[in-house]
Amino acid sequence: MNALVPTHQLFKQQIANSFSRCASTYNQVAELQRRVADQLLSRLPKQSINNVVDLGTGTGYALPRLRKNYPDAKLLGVDLAEGMLNYIASNRVETAGELNLICADAENLPFADQSLDLIYSSLSVQWCRDYSKLFDECYRVLKPAGQLHIATLGPKSLWQLREAWQQVDSDQHVNEFLPLDALIESSRLLQLNSCDVETIELSYGDLSSLLKALKTLGASVVEGRSASGLGGRERLRLLNQAYQTLRRPDGLLPLSYEVYFMSWTKA
Repeated sequence: MNALVPTHQLFKQQIANSFSRCASTYNQVAELQRRVADQLLSRLPKQSINNVVDLGTGTGYALPRLRKNYPDAKLLGVDLAEGMLNYIASNRVETAGELNLICADAENLPFADQSLDLIYSSLSVQWCRDYSKLFDECYRVLKPAGQLHIATLGPKSLWQLREAWQQVDSDQHVNEFLPLDALIESSRLLQLNSCDVETIELSYGDLSSLLKALKTLGASVVEGRSASGLGGRERLRLLNQAYQTLRRPDGLLPLSYEVYFMSWTKA
């Protein structure tokens, strides 16, 4: 590890690199991401918007719907992973009207004070390390009465994988996600409008498919681990053995996500 680079910055570099590498295959396994994005999009206000940001735009799944909702708005797609933005540009994601793609960190937004009407972010901010800075930045760039709409993961996410790994070794193999009360406390500058919690369960035929899906999504990077490799056939055998105890009556292996759907207004 480079001692000159803070740990959280190294983690962000790993995240950016991981998601950039998986950009071309991401959509093949992004079932959860599509389901959550659709729900968050359905919650957006139906009103005239001048500037809207898709924060953590990924492969641009939400961009066409945001354009449809706000046909006259200036649309900005922001992501930490340059490879994702290159994917959008090369695949010409359909967003008639003005679209700007910007590679930037959510904790250091490249926008002027009070310049945005709406920030939309689906399953992205869970990769942030300083939530107070994230929300302070959102507060700074939103206009008065501007809105922030976020879908993110809670600490019960991936609990099956976490518990199975705990039967193998004491290493951390699954990222920790911020509890709801801490998330709300970090956003205290903004006025919380709504907060809904939903559990979404995906299923897989075997552990190999489950792990491959996480890797293909770029989501297998774990903070504090020097590499994303699982390490050794014996450990994988033990992990598979532990996970089999969770197999459902229909024969499939479950993987659960705790999803927070939240919205705020800048008073």
